[in-house]
Formats: sequence, structure tokens, C-alpha cells
Amino acid sequence: MILGLMERLGRKALFRFDPETAHGLSIAALKSGLPVALSPRLDPRLKVSVAGLDFDNPLGMAAGYDKNAEVPDALLRLGFGFTEVGTVTPLPQRGNPKPRIFRLTEDDAVINRLGFNNEGHAAAERRLTARGGRFGVVGVNIGANKDSTDRVKDYELGVQRFARIGSYLTVNISSPNTQGLRDLQARESLAELLARVTAARDEASKGLARKVPLFLKIAPDLQEADLEDIAAEVTSNAIDGVIVSNTTIARPALKSGAHAQEAGGLSGAPLFGRSTIVLAKMRRLLPKAALIGVGGVDSAEAALEKIRAGADLVQLYTAMIFAGPALPGRILGGMSRLAAVEGLASIAELRDSRLDHWAAQGL
Repeated sequence: MILGLMERLGRKALFRFDPETAHGLSIAALKSGLPVALSPRLDPRLKVSVAGLDFDNPLGMAAGYDKNAEVPDALLRLGFGFTEVGTVTPLPQRGNPKPRIFRLTEDDAVINRLGFNNEGHAAAERRLTARGGRFGVVGVNIGANKDSTDRVKDYELGVQRFARIGSYLTVNISSPNTQGLRDLQARESLAELLARVTAARDEASKGLARKVPLFLKIAPDLQEADLEDIAAEVTSNAIDGVIVSNTTIARPALKSGAHAQEAGGLSGAPLFGRSTIVLAKMRRLLPKAALIGVGGVDSAEAALEKIRAGADLVQLYTAMIFAGPALPGRILGGMSRLAAVEGLASIAELRDSRLDHWAAQGL
């Protein structure tokens, strides 16, 4: 009860600040070790094994929150089965001019145009190396600098730098906030990118006990032919999985008048439908690949629906801005209750159970 009161007061206090300041304060709170939420109990029915990795549960923190790898272990203590730091670029960069994050409170949504603001590879590497042998799945989301003359080379550098310390690596070519970045999703460009990053991964893995899994993060603003091209290149380059999806540049019907037409990527509840349709279509195209469903996950039911639509794992970020740090525990509690009611030995038994429903819908 006390933590619940603190959470409600904390949100009210944070919302008095602009979104970027509030984000910084939330990172500071996690770094301080303050008990911002109770850790949920482990439920063996929620364990999932994907791409050679073992997850305590299928719920993860998406990239974008812990850009500089400052609080991965604090996030794991909130109950997340994994967390993804970044996006990190080879060189530090400021990102786009402020203001660049906008709350759409009536829609439980956010628009951001941050532009890969981060402290660069060296800072993230230093912090992740300092974790030593701590347990927990911590992925690294890698990107390209805005002014890079060879963006594919930037991804190669990210693979080389983090292959030994990341549980997995995510190649992020789907942010709408770095001009021209999404062009790398086109088939010819994607073929070169994936060939070079897999070669870099294989080279970096020499002498290691494993090959770090590689994931590709795609946009929701794609058509059927685009998805087919991406799936073909993922298959031919033996990419371990796909994260579906990043933010959208589309503007569905929104209740929030203020800021609704700001430039940038929209995330949160309005993204759930489109991202889940794309997820299901990718599952049809990639029946054996690992898929992570992202977009509008704000409850146990939303997370479970992603799994029913084809996801092995799910991620959230925006929902925690509105629901607070106890949200992971509430979602995991809901998953456990459903597993008990339906007599599931593993939550993974739900995967694809509503695949046909979602995959049949148009984009």
C-alpha cells in the first residue's frame, strides 16, 4: 500500500516536469536503489527459452529507456525478464533539438524525435563490463551516428564492441528520427547490412563460447511486400530474430489535441493494433525465428495477445511512463493467473493461438 501511494505521488510529481527531465529523474531514482516497486515472485510457468537464451519471463524493457546502460540491473529487479540498453552509436551525439518528447496523456501515448541521443559506445561498454558476471539477460541495441559516412560500418563497430558482453544485439534500422535510416530496410541495402553484421558477429565470436544472437528491429510502417523482402533477408543471413516494432510515423485517430501532430515516432496504446498485425504477418513469414512483440503493451492481456499473435517475448516502455514501475509486476501477476486458470505448463503454449486472426488483417 505504501509503495502504491509512493507510485501515485511519484507520477504526479514527475508529470510536473517536462518529459525529458522526468525521464532523467526516473533513471536517477533507479540508480539510487530506492524501493520504487516490489519485485514479483518467480513463476516457472513464465520461463521462456529463445535464441539460445533463457528468460525468467517473457516481459522485457524495450530500448530507448536505458540509452546509456545506466540501470539494467535495477530494471531486472522490477521483474523484467530481460532489458535492452541503447540505442548506442559509435560516437556520442546530442540528438535532435529540444523539446523532443511529447506526452499524449489522453491516449496513453508519446511522440518522440530524440534522434539517438546517447553517450556513445565507450560509455556503454564501460558500464556493461562493470556488471561482471551478474545474472540476467541484457541486450544491446546498436545504431548509426547521424553524420556517419558509412552507416553500415557503424553497425559493424557496434557488433565488434558488444559481442562479448551483450546477451544479444539488436540492429536498429527502424527509428524515424535519424534521416534516411529507415532506407536500410529496403532489400538491397538490408542484404548488405545483414551480410556485414553477421560477418562481424562471426569474427567477434572467435575464441568465445557462443555466437551472440542478432536481432533486427523493424518499423510498423511497412507493407506486405516489404515484410516479405525483410523475411527473405533475415532467413538468408541466418538472423536469429526480429523485433516488431519501433514507433510509427502514422497518426491514427488521437484524443489528445496538444502535440498530436508533432513530428517524430508515436508509441504507446495507439500502436498496439498495427504493430500486432505486422508481428503476426512476420510470424507467418518466419515460423522458426524468434520474434519480440513491441507496441502498446500496457497490461497482462495486451502482453498475452502479442504472444497469441506470434511473439516469443514482448517488450514495453511507454506504458511505464503512465503506469509506473509496478507495471511489470502487475503484468507478470496477470500472466501467472491466466496460466493457473488455463492449466498451462508454460506460457509459451499460447503462442500462435490467435495468429490467424491477426495475420488476416490488412495493413
